[in-house]
Amino acid sequence: MLKKDPVFWWATGIFVLALGLFAATQNQFWLALMIGSYLLRPTLASLGVARSNVDERQMSIHYRSGNIGFAVTIIVCVICMVKLGMEDNHDFELFAMAIVIGLAAKALFNVILAKNYRAAASKILISVGLLMALFGSFDASSFVGRLLQTIPGLAIAGVGLLSRKYPRPIGIVVLALTALLLVVILGKGLSWGQIATAVVIGIPLVLAALCLFSRDKTDNDAEPESAT
Repeated sequence: MLKKDPVFWWATGIFVLALGLFAATQNQFWLALMIGSYLLRPTLASLGVARSNVDERQMSIHYRSGNIGFAVTIIVCVICMVKLGMEDNHDFELFAMAIVIGLAAKALFNVILAKNYRAAASKILISVGLLMALFGSFDASSFVGRLLQTIPGLAIAGVGLLSRKYPRPIGIVVLALTALLLVVILGKGLSWGQIATAVVIGIPLVLAALCLFSRDKTDNDAEPESAT
């Protein structure tokens, strides 16, 4: 039975707006609104907002169905990416970007919601670095060229390994590296591909740097004990 609480009415309003937008304009943005109305309640509950409107059984169902849905989405993206790649259609990069963003977001929130900020930063840096090295190697034809293309990504992954031990100095280094990478990426042009690359790389690195300047939940919990 549906709960007719404020979340329900907000989701219903978004759903009606999506239908109205599609009827009036046939703009594809209606689909984003439709997805938003469907995912509003479980997303708010996962973020700790409006959890009073969701019982534990619902949370368990949302968790399991969400993981299954995410896995199915990633598999479909991989299939589409492989198909387009075999056809020499470079649109496969859009599916690769969707996979990277989805996995990065899941990994990020797994640790952010537990307030393990340093662990989050380390995982983000290592993941982004390895993915940069992987995709960078695809852009070169020779072995030496591939090796050179992987160096920036491997350097970021190496910085991620050191981030837990030296969080704040590494945070400064990450911000500097991010600024340098954005200058290099956007310096090649302001096409949609370059902007998307800058966003996919820049946002996780900036978030990682901010996490390194934050204090873990365990650190905050330990302060009163050390003071006494």
